[in-house]
Amino acid sequence: MKVFKKPYVFWFFGILIFYLILNVIISGFYDTIPLIVKYARTVNWLKLGFSLLLTLVIGLLVASNSILAYIKYKERKKCNNEITLSGIGTLGGLATGICPLCVTGIFPLLLSLIGISFSFASLPFQGIEIQILITLILLVSLINLSK
Repeated sequence: MKVFKKPYVFWFFGILIFYLILNVIISGFYDTIPLIVKYARTVNWLKLGFSLLLTLVIGLLVASNSILAYIKYKERKKCNNEITLSGIGTLGGLATGICPLCVTGIFPLLLSLIGISFSFASLPFQGIEIQILITLILLVSLINLSK
């Protein structure tokens, strides 16, 4: 895969790190870390671990999609649909934050601006289902870009 060849591998890790830092900042997860430590006995470690794993997978897929979209663009192939899916996946990943249950995320924050109270905690799996959906969207985009 071209993504893991020079110079794209450096861009891959740069995008991954930038995405994860941006996600931590937007979601305010840095405020949640001391609370997780303080209330460690009450934390559902399985859900938190799975959510953190999905966040890392989403970051890897965002970086891969970004590099492949750039490569396809350089080759002058049309890839508008795949770029759209990548963009939706990226925004969706930022919307859920690191841990959808623990933090605000951008989607609930935007809804609060118009007076709507929403939390991913109200969903059946506390927002993990959104992260799985975003992962699937990014996987479809990656498969289509790889063709």
